[in-house]
Amino acid sequence: KEKTIKLDNNISFDVQKNISYGKNSAQQLDFYFPKNKNSIKGIFVIVHGGGWKAGDKSDLTRFALSIMEKFPDYAFANINYRLANNSSFIVPNQTDDIDNALDFLVKKSVEMKFNPQFILLGNSAGAHLSMLYGYNTLFDVKHRTKIKAIVNIVGPADLSDPNFKNYSDYAFVEKHMIDLSKSTPTDITNQDIPNPVYWINKNSPPTISFYGINDNIIPLSQKKILDSVLNKNQVFSRSYEFSGGHLDWNNEKNAPFVINSISEFLKQIDNNKTP
Repeated sequence: KEKTIKLDNNISFDVQKNISYGKNSAQQLDFYFPKNKNSIKGIFVIVHGGGWKAGDKSDLTRFALSIMEKFPDYAFANINYRLANNSSFIVPNQTDDIDNALDFLVKKSVEMKFNPQFILLGNSAGAHLSMLYGYNTLFDVKHRTKIKAIVNIVGPADLSDPNFKNYSDYAFVEKHMIDLSKSTPTDITNQDIPNPVYWINKNSPPTISFYGINDNIIPLSQKKILDSVLNKNQVFSRSYEFSGGHLDWNNEKNAPFVINSISEFLKQIDNNKTP
């Protein structure tokens, strides 16, 4: 609830909670801005999981604070988005919300006089949305060119993977993934539009991924499929396995490894301006 958060090593962030970036009550974000405002490298946009129909930005507040210690020169936006239910859809609502949040952050950055690059960091459903936003060239989004990297933590990258269809809530996802009332090109199937791997090309953002060895929700086969398509298109990428299940990436053992790996990955991008 503090307006300023003080972390270790004399690192401090100003905090603005529950900022509205749209007209819907779900379209809110928490914004963390480093006290040292003269050297902002970019903005981490954190997208929570929850099976596309549950979850809240507060689920990742603790992780956000942990990663802020490692990246004191970045701002952070932890976002909520409109959740799917029996009368609404995942796409395009949720990818539109990411776009609107980025639009809000670009305008805020102009006010603060810095030019942002975005790192989209999502877990589970949030990772799927981050990849879909960053890869899908059919979506008319405003800020794809500003995406420096995608951090995919246990995200489904290939919805057509037979192993993913064992997901306990797959029937809901299949029915509510895409709003069929929206006009779509006739040469692209409705199954392909919300499928991240379908859209990967040589211009896709650099991507780092993490998958659990014993994940019963997102199978390890997703890692192999995503790695293969990224490598085929020569997209700069790294991927890692961690011990444990779907939520264990954020435990005391794995979280430092995840954060350090992200740090090294971003250093590699910075050292190779055209990875």
